[in-house]
Amino acid sequence: MAINRRQTQAVSVGGVKVGGGAPVVVQSMTNTDTADVAATTEQVAALAAAGSELVRLTVNNEAAARAVPEIRDRLLGMGADVPLIGDFHFNGHRLLSDFPACAEALAKYRINPGNVGSGEKRDSQFASMIETACRYDKPVRIGVNWGSLDKGLVARLMDENSRAAEPLDAAHMTYRIMVVSALESAKRAEELGLGADRIIISCKMSGVQDLIAVYRELAQHCDYALHLGLTEAGMGSKGIVASSAALSVLLQEGIGDTIRISLTPEPGGARTQEVVVAQELLQSMGIRAFTPMVIACPGCGRTTSTYFQELAKEVQHHLREKMLEWKVHYPGVEDLSVAVMGCVVNGPGESKHADVGISLPGTGESPAAPVYVDGEKTVTLKGDDIAGQFIGLVDNYVKQRYG
Repeated sequence: MAINRRQTQAVSVGGVKVGGGAPVVVQSMTNTDTADVAATTEQVAALAAAGSELVRLTVNNEAAARAVPEIRDRLLGMGADVPLIGDFHFNGHRLLSDFPACAEALAKYRINPGNVGSGEKRDSQFASMIETACRYDKPVRIGVNWGSLDKGLVARLMDENSRAAEPLDAAHMTYRIMVVSALESAKRAEELGLGADRIIISCKMSGVQDLIAVYRELAQHCDYALHLGLTEAGMGSKGIVASSAALSVLLQEGIGDTIRISLTPEPGGARTQEVVVAQELLQSMGIRAFTPMVIACPGCGRTTSTYFQELAKEVQHHLREKMLEWKVHYPGVEDLSVAVMGCVVNGPGESKHADVGISLPGTGESPAAPVYVDGEKTVTLKGDDIAGQFIGLVDNYVKQRYG
């Protein structure tokens, strides 16, 4: 069943369309020191190669601002034309003003209304950043974060709430403050000349139910394009589960135009994991397809051998590696489904439902692996190189069907 997407303003971010009915966009963020041009360029290129369609960089000081144009040039020289987003807090007005090459090289600016300044200084510094965006025709994400709300706004709205006949509780007041912060900032940006089609909004929280609640309210009060993501999802399975739980509910309701999975990397882990999780979330929900999906059984007492697990992992790795080439030469291959099953219970049935499937022998079964293509049994593999033979069959299928 197709998901009815909420109608939002279309925003072009360096040529990538966000909102306006466009496919949900995957983005990520570097964790290198942006002033380290080589390391940051390498990580952006890796994120882009993994499938990140937008990449955000921290721009927190003069060295980082100076580095941005060189990073952009190096990426273009590598053929990695991925739009870069500048993440600004506290001193963004000065950095954008003092380093016009940085302002021009970035495809979008992220502004946190709670970290722009306070009082009259806040208004002038926010205006300076919006005026720079207008000058260079750059879109802006107004990114509210519950850990850094504007203190003046909080005081004003809390005071109003205390005088109300039926005051809201603390949780609902937090939601209201975040939505008001985002919408008042967006309105001010429009008054300064930034079009609604140059504005993206986010209201990030760390709790699953909190995030769902605030975005439902936000979606009712505006048609700006929305960026989704838990602000601090966590590490490993916790971060993946929390992000998936929150974002899948909102996406199912048609809310969200671009997403990021903010995972804390495992020590030594790849930064690109957040991109893979975002893609797999969208693909599992049937919203977008990025790479062929591998269906594999969880294993049980009938599958005491680990061979089917190793084959499933090898096939999945092979498919993701080949996508860099396949997406150029074989359009539509991202919809391919491959089944790697471990015994006769569900093996043949699942294999028949996939485009290409293999049913490996379970404990006590005959040492043979039937292969099914488009629902029909085509060959039975035996011997020590079942993995290599099966991967070869998958490659041939791709060439024949999508070539």
